[in-house]
Amino acid sequence: MKDKFYAYIQQLQDSITSKLEEMDGTAKFQQDFWEREEGGGGRTRVIENGTVFEKGGVNISKVHGPLPKSMQNYFGVEDVDFFACGLSLVIHPKSPMVPTVHANWRYFEMYDKQGNIVDQWFGGGQDLTPYYLFDEDAAHFHTVCKKACDAHNSEFYPTYKTKCDEYFWNAHRNEARGIGGLFFDYCKATEETNMEDWYNFVTEVGDSFLDAYAPIVEKRKDLPYSKEQRDWQEIRRGRYVEFNLVHDKGTLFGLKTNGRIESILMSLPPHVQWRYDHHPEKGSEEEQLIAVLQNPKNWV
Repeated sequence: MKDKFYAYIQQLQDSITSKLEEMDGTAKFQQDFWEREEGGGGRTRVIENGTVFEKGGVNISKVHGPLPKSMQNYFGVEDVDFFACGLSLVIHPKSPMVPTVHANWRYFEMYDKQGNIVDQWFGGGQDLTPYYLFDEDAAHFHTVCKKACDAHNSEFYPTYKTKCDEYFWNAHRNEARGIGGLFFDYCKATEETNMEDWYNFVTEVGDSFLDAYAPIVEKRKDLPYSKEQRDWQEIRRGRYVEFNLVHDKGTLFGLKTNGRIESILMSLPPHVQWRYDHHPEKGSEEEQLIAVLQNPKNWV
């Protein structure tokens, strides 16, 4: 399974980066290969200063070796070895009219000292963070997510949509990071669903990513915007950074397992503002966004 899924994310990285380069029209992804001293490594691809995309990363990795003590405590296990692979992406467009997007799809195994698999699971999801809210864009993104889920189980979309709203929640701000999507983790074999079934589900979601995001970019990338709207984008990016550094489990896992720091923090946008006690004007588009972020909606 680990070889099969790693081959899949290699192909997915190629298809996503090719499409994003095509949409940008000028910028290309810079590629870096890196190795982890304890075992494994990855292929990082970053795009910067493009016509459409100000900064973005589409990274794959596979790491293995003894599970660090801090993560043993986190998972509640003894001295075990692990293997993890996945694709993680974050795209920060230049225009405040185009939403930031995040996605990842991952697979994890744990082994006893004889090399036997003692646990394995899939995780992942995709979610959207707009700066100006277009209801039809949110509905489109969620419709694609629901279609991918419904092909496997009608309960998946409402379950994983709710988990996404709960997970990407900036508790210290009492608001969501964005308008959600899907979030699933610890997808393990059961009597009803084996690991091959989970593989088929996770790869269907991965394959749906460009269908969910690319049409929104194409529709919004050429809209005009003001300096004030750009300022608002940078203020909201600050909230994005806060979530990733304070709450995100993926960031924690990368830092705790001696991951490559440049790849872990590629999710951070290049231009951000933190203004003291900032509040949008009453009745403004900006305030309308905040209202939705404080009370997540059902979009489909």
